[in-house]
Amino acid sequence: MRLPQLILMNASILIAGTSAPGAEPLRTLHSQPSYVIATPQVELAVTRLGGQMAPVTFLRDTPHPVQPYHISPWQEEKPSRMPAPVLVPLRGDFFCLPFGGNTHAVGGEKHPPHGEIVGERWDYAGTRRSGDVTTLTLVIRTKIRPGTVTKELSLVEGQNVVYSRNRIEGFAGRVPLGHHATLAMPEKEGAVRIATSPIRFGMTCPGLFSDPRQGEYQALLPGERWTDLSKVPAAWKGAPDADLTSLPGRQGYADLVQVVNQAPANGATPAWTAATFVDAGYIWFSLKDPSVLNSTVFWMENHGRHGHPWNGRNNCLGLEDVTAFFADGLGASTRENTLTREGVPTTVELTAGQPTSVNYIQGVVRVPAGFGQVSTLEFTPGQVTFLSTGGQRVTASVRHEFLKTGKL
Repeated sequence: MRLPQLILMNASILIAGTSAPGAEPLRTLHSQPSYVIATPQVELAVTRLGGQMAPVTFLRDTPHPVQPYHISPWQEEKPSRMPAPVLVPLRGDFFCLPFGGNTHAVGGEKHPPHGEIVGERWDYAGTRRSGDVTTLTLVIRTKIRPGTVTKELSLVEGQNVVYSRNRIEGFAGRVPLGHHATLAMPEKEGAVRIATSPIRFGMTCPGLFSDPRQGEYQALLPGERWTDLSKVPAAWKGAPDADLTSLPGRQGYADLVQVVNQAPANGATPAWTAATFVDAGYIWFSLKDPSVLNSTVFWMENHGRHGHPWNGRNNCLGLEDVTAFFADGLGASTRENTLTREGVPTTVELTAGQPTSVNYIQGVVRVPAGFGQVSTLEFTPGQVTFLSTGGQRVTASVRHEFLKTGKL
């Protein structure tokens, strides 16, 4: 996440709770007024400023609920100047348009990092209940490239799953976009085991991601291509390859890599990412349509940045499902680049008169002791089964068909 330019942090009015039926379901959580919906299994909050989703409590009807998403450590501090609007509420998952740093103007457009929609106000458009589905709807209108984004976040009673749908209208032209899911990480090295659906290849960020002149440090060799997430070249001559399936690792460094998903032969099976929190006994997972979001960017921030507001204290893992060129933004993604030369699109073509919807699934499933790393996922109607490398199986109710249909 490259974050140029300084702005004044928004001192939002704090509004607690709702007072009447039909009122906005608004509470202040970790300094930000947030819209909240819930089922017995999941409570979900999304910030009014930036549409950033966290905290989310899964398994809330069990003795051991979990909150997997990262919330930046400066949220309870006195408001201060931030390097980019996205950092003001920074937390959890958020939809980015255009994805990336957007450092330079392109065609007269100068977008803030990850777009207007991650740092401006989203308006409440309603909460509805249909059968076992509860849906929160928010809307934002962009100005730099005019358009409207409608966000729908849905919970299904009985499931520990969040279904999100971002509908883009009027925002014409090529653009990188995607989800920026960011998980809170334990301090214990290797406490989280990472797995993905099959990949074509991966690459470390080709440029300088962490700049020592700004108190930032990276451990992986820039611009390297590889095919195994457990064997990623380190920056120092003679150093062993990094194992990115076992995180956190390399304390004191912040690195960025991108893996390109291998499209399933029949086009029907979702691509996926799974993070097993071994000691806590659960898997966080994401599911996507790889024809829409063709890659995953790993942002590994392990106390590797010492400038404001990071101050060496941030420990998180971004598992960012995108179609983009790393986190370099609109300019780099719309030009020919290292990925497009490999036949990997780094933008999505948007048409003003034809809305584009990005459907996405995130969730949590409890696993038994010793489950470890996920080896593969099996999909059957309305269900996903997680298989471990040791042969254990856990099945969860997930309406993965939503990725294609947008319907629950």
